[in-house]
Amino acid sequence: MATEKVGIYRKYHGPIPKDKSGQPLSKNDWPKKRAFRWAVRWFGTEGKRYSRSFKTRKEAERFAERKQPDVRSGKANPPPKITLKYYYDEHRKLMKGNLAESTLQMHLRTLKLLADHAGWNFQIRKVRPRDIEGFRATRLKTGISPSSANREVRTLKRLFNVAIARDYIAKEHNPCSAISLIKVTPKRPKYCSPKEFSAIYRLAPDTYWKTLLTTVYTTGIRLRELLNLTWSDIDFEKEQLHVTRKSRTDWIQPWQPKDHEIRTIPLPKQAIALLEAWQSISPKDCPYVFMVQERWDYYCKQVDKKKWREGQDLVNNVLRRFKTLCRKVGLPKYSIHDLRRSCITNWAKHLPIHVVQQLAGHSDIRTTQKYYLSVQEEDIKKAQQVQTRLLEEIPASDLTDPKVTHSARKRAFPGRKTFEVDL
Repeated sequence: MATEKVGIYRKYHGPIPKDKSGQPLSKNDWPKKRAFRWAVRWFGTEGKRYSRSFKTRKEAERFAERKQPDVRSGKANPPPKITLKYYYDEHRKLMKGNLAESTLQMHLRTLKLLADHAGWNFQIRKVRPRDIEGFRATRLKTGISPSSANREVRTLKRLFNVAIARDYIAKEHNPCSAISLIKVTPKRPKYCSPKEFSAIYRLAPDTYWKTLLTTVYTTGIRLRELLNLTWSDIDFEKEQLHVTRKSRTDWIQPWQPKDHEIRTIPLPKQAIALLEAWQSISPKDCPYVFMVQERWDYYCKQVDKKKWREGQDLVNNVLRRFKTLCRKVGLPKYSIHDLRRSCITNWAKHLPIHVVQQLAGHSDIRTTQKYYLSVQEEDIKKAQQVQTRLLEEIPASDLTDPKVTHSARKRAFPGRKTFEVDL
């Protein structure tokens, strides 16, 4: 039976030294006369012996200390030789249904970019920080933004953590852990004011678009949540909207919200009235709220033929048509997500931050604070008014010192002429 002890030994190399008479020295004299490295040796779960050499004894001892718990817990075997291609195919197969489709596609897209850069047959355990840095530098040369480069590095870090969980690489060998992200100054979140939204609303072409835009602007739901919304999610009596996961039925595709959060959002009476109006003319028997007749007919045919792909957009071209609408109004290039941010900012003006977090569906309140609460001109004016009230006790005379006012006259000094300066 193989021992569970991790041993440290000298590993000699080069010719055996000889004495003055030309005879080989005994092994007892080798440490002083023959070149060697320090080797760490251990046995795997099937009795096979493994080793790894180091230049110094201290390096060997540190490695042995880390390896000893793995040997005793049955994890003595070195990571398997997994290529990027194998890992890509396996991840696509194993994560299907375990991740949101959009998240899985982002993982696969980023992994493919790395494999194209390093080579599909490159072993995942041999990826080093310099390889990740080289990959990022290559991607930046293609013209992507630093924010996009940071997102790809974070995605790769998550993928290598999954590889660690599958025992493909050692715990301390995530190559992205040593990579510092590029510092990027965040942009000010776009805010669509009620006045601007009214301008967009007035140019909306029909009841469908008026209902869609009003729903997003007053509930702050994400685009995916909007497109997967069914009529059963609308409680007309309580004037509420429910964001919840969907199970597969004859005409409903399986779907679940981001971060698996289920929440209830109040609907204003205007949104309820628009939803009722749209329901009266929406496609018959269509379970989805924002699916027009043409799309519903296409969807039914694809489902009947079993050609509808899981994760396929239920409604397409929503963002493109919305940007066209903004351009006609003469407003900035807002996105549907900007309407969501604006709704959350509007909530924050009247509701506690923890309530805003719950309504927005954020698992971390810092996300609400960092990306969605936009400071507006009226907020700055209110802050100025508060500052003014705090300084009301300062005498007015202190604020009109002739030495610091533009209307002051130049003071006379001994030996100099007195004259006036018009400023």
